[in-house]
Amino acid sequence: MTAPQSEDPTNPPAATPRATAQPATAQPATPQPADAAPGPLPVPEVARLGGAVLDRVSSIVVGMRQPLRTALATILAGGHVLFEDVPGLGKTLAARTLAGALGLDFRRLQCTPDLLPADITGSYTFDPGTTEFVFRPGPVFTGLFLADEINRTAPKTQSALLEAMAERQVSVEGTSHPLPAPFHVLATANPVEYEGTYPLPEAQLDRFMVRLAVGYPDVAQEADVLARRIARRTEWAEVDQVVDAPTLLAMQAGVEAVDVDPDILDYCVRLAAATREHPTVEVGASPRGSQALVLLARAGAVLDGRDFVIPEDVKEVAVPALAHRLVLTPAAWAAGASAAQVVERVLQEVPVPASTRGMSGAGAGAGAAR
Repeated sequence: MTAPQSEDPTNPPAATPRATAQPATAQPATPQPADAAPGPLPVPEVARLGGAVLDRVSSIVVGMRQPLRTALATILAGGHVLFEDVPGLGKTLAARTLAGALGLDFRRLQCTPDLLPADITGSYTFDPGTTEFVFRPGPVFTGLFLADEINRTAPKTQSALLEAMAERQVSVEGTSHPLPAPFHVLATANPVEYEGTYPLPEAQLDRFMVRLAVGYPDVAQEADVLARRIARRTEWAEVDQVVDAPTLLAMQAGVEAVDVDPDILDYCVRLAAATREHPTVEVGASPRGSQALVLLARAGAVLDGRDFVIPEDVKEVAVPALAHRLVLTPAAWAAGASAAQVVERVLQEVPVPASTRGMSGAGAGAGAAR
């Protein structure tokens, strides 16, 4: 028996309907995005703040300057990052430190084979106090979501991230719940273990703007890691915040305000098209790949303080932006070929446009610095 919920004492108890399994819609799942997007920051300010973020993160994470720069460019371009490398190289530390420097809320989820989609997105639970089903947001409702060892969880759970990554929302029980802005996913994957793992399907790999490999540090860098740990006297390393979430949105708006010359757009399209025609490739890069290429190149140019993109910006991000989107033929795979080698060969074969932007005055110096 449930107590009547009518506020009028004259109403009979029978008039109160019984609680049903219909989810309550009166309570929002998460804080709604800001009503008005912040104005774009000028390119020099975005470059200054981006450099400060990289410097602050690099003071904690040693030997990963270039991967971190690409990851920051991906965030400025509005994308998601997949770190694929062996354990123990600091991928989780890099994600946590990057979130701290950017002033984003951070949630980490350790993926396991028994993880369910509701463990990521959240679910409706019955509230006896209100006799309603109330949505309890999952860990994906955050600013920077780290899916650690994502290839250890089942494809059904992996696919729970697809809608969140593509549309910045999740749907539970027929109700869509918007994610806070900004929202980005950093996932890690272990490529050396196959027992108890589930390779990411091509559809989900394509959702990541880049796939990055960290690589082992050299002797001097590894010695620096040990020395910093001894000097720190604690396991945890704290990073100072450089920007906050509204400032990051303004930085992203500043990147979006930068135009790209038609010859650079054509170059990105021809690179993606060349992967589809390569004899060792069964499935080439999709238009989403060419779009990721130009967006990343533009973000990299802004980090360098330029409001124009040159071919070198495209070449710098071509492998992390395109390689994970390629499916090699069985013969190429058996011969030991890699998707990264295909992209590098395509970069050598596709003619580079003769871009003349920034070749005079201050712009010439910026272009020559590349």
